[in-house]
Amino acid sequence: MADMMVNLRVLREIAPVLAEQSANGIEIRRAQLSESDVIADWVRESINPNWRVVCEVAIEQTPSCCFIAVRKKSAGEPFVLAAENLIGFACYDVVTKGVFGPSAVREDEPDNGISTALLLACLHAMAADDYAHATIGWASTTDNYSGRT
Repeated sequence: MADMMVNLRVLREIAPVLAEQSANGIEIRRAQLSESDVIADWVRESINPNWRVVCEVAIEQTPSCCFIAVRKKSAGEPFVLAAENLIGFACYDVVTKGVFGPSAVREDEPDNGISTALLLACLHAMAADDYAHATIGWASTTDNYSGRT
């Protein structure tokens, strides 16, 4: 596996991707510090036990360097983040500045573009912080990312 460089100056627009997810009842947003334990525990139990600390480190940065995909609640219902509402996550700037990852979507959830939305959310955040390029660490194949950025 090799690293993959992404030019952040020519990213795909994120608004239509987020709108599509919203229409499907999924919200893509930055993780909040108050949600750190719920998210980190969920990652440890549902995704990869080794990534718990990675999520905590990403969430504790200011601003948070972790984006989450959450199933939205019904209108008017108070929202409290619970593990069953989490669909996926993506982090950046954890091991080294300018590096994307890790990221994952629940295996029991159809992806339906969620991983792309999380990737783009991170890359757009990096671009907003004036990064010219990002590195996708240990990209299994460039085919997994081509056309998504």
